[in-house]
Amino acid sequence: MTQLELFSQIDTFIFDVDGVLTNGQLIVMNDGSLLRTMNIKDGYALQLAIKKGYKVIIISGGNSEVVKKRLAGLNVLEAHFAVVNKKEKLNEIIEAHQLNLDTCLYMGDDMPDVKAMKEVALPCCPSDACLEVIGVSKYVSPIKGGMGCVREVIERVLKLRGDWE
Repeated sequence: MTQLELFSQIDTFIFDVDGVLTNGQLIVMNDGSLLRTMNIKDGYALQLAIKKGYKVIIISGGNSEVVKKRLAGLNVLEAHFAVVNKKEKLNEIIEAHQLNLDTCLYMGDDMPDVKAMKEVALPCCPSDACLEVIGVSKYVSPIKGGMGCVREVIERVLKLRGDWE
């Protein structure tokens, strides 16, 4: 199947947080709190995909309350945090919602994502993902994590399916 055909069949987006929705950097404050930045254009694409009826799922090893609030504000209702085994969590979600792996895109950036990415039809990553993730990806975004790579893959799918606005 061609890359274009793979993108045109996607109805479910699965994303990691750190290194995908963020640039993977943390700012450590004097009080011990950790700050991340997220791209506003990624946020627009996430909420639009949800509004258009696509499933958006977050599977993150992190557990930031601020990230949870940001995603909830974008109406991302299926978000899993502090996940140790992402492949196991993915399979639980697929079974619980009776989703089809053949219509899933998973974007990850580092080693904890690799096994889960191998399960889906369209494993993707930002341009600055680790080599192992790039090796299992069927699509490498030209954009780095936290800089709009999520927007780029969502926009690609929605445009192919006539849902971009």
